[in-house]
Amino acid sequence: MKALILFFFLTCCISLFPQNADTTKPVAPPAPKKEKNALKSNINEDGSHFFQVIFMNQTWVRFNESNPGTTLFGKMAPETFDIGLRRTRIQMFGQITDRTFIYFQFGQNNFNNTFNYTGNRKLAPFFHDALCEYKVSKGNQLKLGGGLTVTNGLSRFSQPSVGSIMTLDVPVFLQYSVDQIDQFDRRLAIYARGQIGKLDYRVYLSNPFPISSNGNIAPAIGKNATFVNTAAFSNNAAYPNGYGPGINNQYGGYFAWNFFENEGHNTPYMQGTYLGTKKVWNIAIGGVYQKNATWYLSKDTAGSYKDTSYANMMHLSFETFLDMPLNKEKGTAVNFFAGYYNTNYGHNYLRYNGIMNPGTGYAPSTATTMVQTSGYGNSIPMFGTGQLVYAQFGYLLPKNLLGENNGQLMPYISGQYADYEALQHHAMVMVDAGVNWLIKGHNSKLSLDYQNRPTYNLDANSNVKNGSRKGSVILQYQIMF
Repeated sequence: MKALILFFFLTCCISLFPQNADTTKPVAPPAPKKEKNALKSNINEDGSHFFQVIFMNQTWVRFNESNPGTTLFGKMAPETFDIGLRRTRIQMFGQITDRTFIYFQFGQNNFNNTFNYTGNRKLAPFFHDALCEYKVSKGNQLKLGGGLTVTNGLSRFSQPSVGSIMTLDVPVFLQYSVDQIDQFDRRLAIYARGQIGKLDYRVYLSNPFPISSNGNIAPAIGKNATFVNTAAFSNNAAYPNGYGPGINNQYGGYFAWNFFENEGHNTPYMQGTYLGTKKVWNIAIGGVYQKNATWYLSKDTAGSYKDTSYANMMHLSFETFLDMPLNKEKGTAVNFFAGYYNTNYGHNYLRYNGIMNPGTGYAPSTATTMVQTSGYGNSIPMFGTGQLVYAQFGYLLPKNLLGENNGQLMPYISGQYADYEALQHHAMVMVDAGVNWLIKGHNSKLSLDYQNRPTYNLDANSNVKNGSRKGSVILQYQIMF
């Protein structure tokens, strides 16, 4: 409730501030100054060959109602307040020749005072992307590429252009194996992508990383296994029979049909919202497959361990995305997205995750026994075997609402529904609502968001029970140039 009250207070502040700036006597605006086209260097005279650098920083200020049992540096913390860097990135890319494209991204994520608090907080930045791409056709019909890449098969939000998203954050559950067998949603892969008429496609083959290299302790195996009757990503160590499943290649594809304009195709990333500059509507299907990606142990009726069982990971999706202007003179536009997902990691797979988690631990009590001890702070059961629906809607308000040169407001709402096998089919429902103040489009953007999320606990018989709902209020300032 405190988070909700704070959210409404800040909403009033963010709505009134730009209008108050317009209370003085109006004066004639100065002539607009012509700005340089970003940090871009043309290699040839017509600019078709270029190299560009983009910097982005997202600063968060957040109040969070903690999940039950949360501790912060060893102290019980029913509420937390933190300041952090959600994303700090440098992008470097260029069309070097008519056919040759190169892309790098370097930076860090989720940096607050709990980041790696038991280790070295300075070990954070890393390469997100490093890829080379060759355009086989003169147009965009076929591009072949490879390297460390976000190119994906499940969803447009599995490969999002995070600087242009409409909501405060992306639906991270669509980055289905983030930091488990990939590098923050990137993978070493070869791919083909392109546009043939109204069809936008991409297919890839990747070599997943072993989970033992993700920086965390690998799951136990054999009779000491933590994951009995619960799937976990396969370790590359020896199993009870002396052999592991190996690490198999991952395959995926994403296919979208555009009814109006085709989307941009410069980088593999997909736009969040065009703010009314394009008329886009598409429907898409996607999928991801990896053989023996997870494993689990089961018991027979006598309570003895059976042989290790392996499961294939297979995710399927169906999506629609709409982003178009409504009144070009007023500058209004609408954004809508909806998707259905069938995610199969293996029997009872469930993974909790908290975005830039403001908690550091969990203190169990007789009143609260969480489904997973990683469920402290702001964590939710984000990934799991089951079925999910996600939708978002936003409306870009008229450009003269805040006065001349004061930007535009774009309120939004999003919702996620998940039916996970491991939660014994207790619905996981999360809602976000907020507003963007687009001071200068996505280049200078202030966002205020309220999130409401569920908690779960176990009774004495290990049955899942619904817990209390918690909220958080986040103020983000994004600068990108």
